[in-house]
Amino acid sequence: MNIALLVLALVQQPRDTVVLNPVVVTATRVPMPSDVLSSAVTVLRGSDLVAEGIRTVADALQQVPGATIVETGSFGGQTSLFMRGGESDYVKVLLDGVPLNQAGGGIDLANVTTDNVDRIEIVRGPASVLYGSDAMTGVVQIFTKTGAASRTRLGAELRAGTYGSTDAALDATGGTARLSYSARVSRFFADGLYPYNNAYRNSIISAGLKFAPDARSDVHLTYRYGDDIYHIPTDATGVPVDSNQRAAEHGPALSVNAGHLFGNQLEARVLGAVREARMTFNDEPDSPGEDGTFWSKDYVRRASATSLLTWRSRGAITVTGGVEYEDERQRGTSQFSASFGTFPDSIQVQRHNTGYFTQGLVTAGRVAITVGGRLDDNSQFGTHATYRAGLVYRLLEQTRVRVSGGTGFKEPTFFENFAHGFVLGNPDLDPERSGSWEAGVEQRLALNRGTITVTYFNQRFHDLIEYNPAPPTGQPNYFNVGGATADGVETTVAANLSNTLAFSLRYTYLHTRVEESGSPNDPDGLFVPGKALIRRPGHQVNPEVTANAGRTHLSLGVKWVGKRDDLDFNRPVGQRRVTLDPYTRVNVAAEYDLGRVVLSGRVENLFNDQAQEIAGFKPRGRTVLVGGRFSVGL
Repeated sequence: MNIALLVLALVQQPRDTVVLNPVVVTATRVPMPSDVLSSAVTVLRGSDLVAEGIRTVADALQQVPGATIVETGSFGGQTSLFMRGGESDYVKVLLDGVPLNQAGGGIDLANVTTDNVDRIEIVRGPASVLYGSDAMTGVVQIFTKTGAASRTRLGAELRAGTYGSTDAALDATGGTARLSYSARVSRFFADGLYPYNNAYRNSIISAGLKFAPDARSDVHLTYRYGDDIYHIPTDATGVPVDSNQRAAEHGPALSVNAGHLFGNQLEARVLGAVREARMTFNDEPDSPGEDGTFWSKDYVRRASATSLLTWRSRGAITVTGGVEYEDERQRGTSQFSASFGTFPDSIQVQRHNTGYFTQGLVTAGRVAITVGGRLDDNSQFGTHATYRAGLVYRLLEQTRVRVSGGTGFKEPTFFENFAHGFVLGNPDLDPERSGSWEAGVEQRLALNRGTITVTYFNQRFHDLIEYNPAPPTGQPNYFNVGGATADGVETTVAANLSNTLAFSLRYTYLHTRVEESGSPNDPDGLFVPGKALIRRPGHQVNPEVTANAGRTHLSLGVKWVGKRDDLDFNRPVGQRRVTLDPYTRVNVAAEYDLGRVVLSGRVENLFNDQAQEIAGFKPRGRTVLVGGRFSVGL
């Protein structure tokens, strides 16, 4: 969701689905037009997400080729992102430069909302050269609104619908040429899919501030605080058996980004970022006869400081270099209690990393060349080097060809390194690695009414971390051995059919294969040689139509996901690997502008398709949210 001020301004004029040559920051860490970038990039505008009633970043990413979103069904349930066949912890998710991933890359997107979002940039392919660990198969960066030079506007929003859901928010935006701001407070609540213990609450405070004392200097300050609680009625197989299991998380994300231009060619920029999360989990006995209680409390913190220098010649060369220091730490306690004893556990760990990186972009006529390298020095696993290079060539005025290749890495999680209870971690684990290349062509349609883009990608994953449930006595449960491949094709067709009607079609073909495993004879393993990686569909198709007619905005989108392998833990041991049927989700959204009031509605899964996304877990059925937004200028 977004600031009501901008919504009212945007819905009064046609909105193009096709945006040619947007300026992108994430692909190079400095603003660059997309047509010189060798990476595959998608930019989602916050105003479009508002118009389509999209509440979470996960739902927004459904529009991105190469991305697969998998969720356990109910509001607040575990929501994972698989990019180009990689693991769910292979994509670095940033909020204004603040990593939202846990140490080791894990992230649950269920609580990451589109509140106060200006845009979302998605870079596909390895990006560890610029962002270090976690950026194995891509980077998703969310940019917060920082306001604009305009009078103060206040807005309010209220929607309600099925599953006992309510969504309410208050926002403000405004400022001057020197100082501008935006702020939003929201709260979402839903009862969930199941008749008991499935409530979900998500509260967000978001603010952005921009200070520009002169034409050469700027400071951006953004802050977001999330407070979430999810009641979990299901066990690991998806069966609703628990009446009081719940998980909660709260904490801030803060970034400060300041820059100054020296002369016309040299820019210095510093970025400070911190993300804190306090997480709790409780599961008491469900009935008087049940034996066993488990609880845990954890504090996780990622803090970083980055200095960046960028030199630009007069239009032909851009060279960027930087140093990034990051500190990661976690402390926590947990306890399992039963009639046969009490078993406490605790963790208090820390590691740090210093990354040195540089990247150059040279443009000459029809050609743009990008070359970059990075060296990371980690307190846990030592030094690690990555690289990336790319070439863009404009064949004709309307035709662009690009080729790129590079490497990425992901550090182990704290648990994989340091667990010492029932599971024993391995402090000697190497980071997981990837090598990738891709080639693409982009063709603009006549009169710049749209584009056709086709990209082939090929990735190799090495040193995947596997789990051994029964290692020799005294040996760790985690080890490096796995290897896998993923290749495929991403195709996007986007066109403005008229001044009021736009159409897009995204198709992804994906083929994955496990090449090496530490447990090759386990038919229920995550990595079975010769088999596909689980939960990665071979085909995805996403057509969408949007229409703007006067005061009315309509959108119709379809997501069709093909067959994919999964593990069904409701089946007997040795027979758990299954192939899930395709599923289809049809979403419809509408807005009607009355002036200060905008009426809105959204229906997800219009035809109530009940095919499972994850083996054993119910999907969310037809979901309706209706309401409106009100704004006023001061």
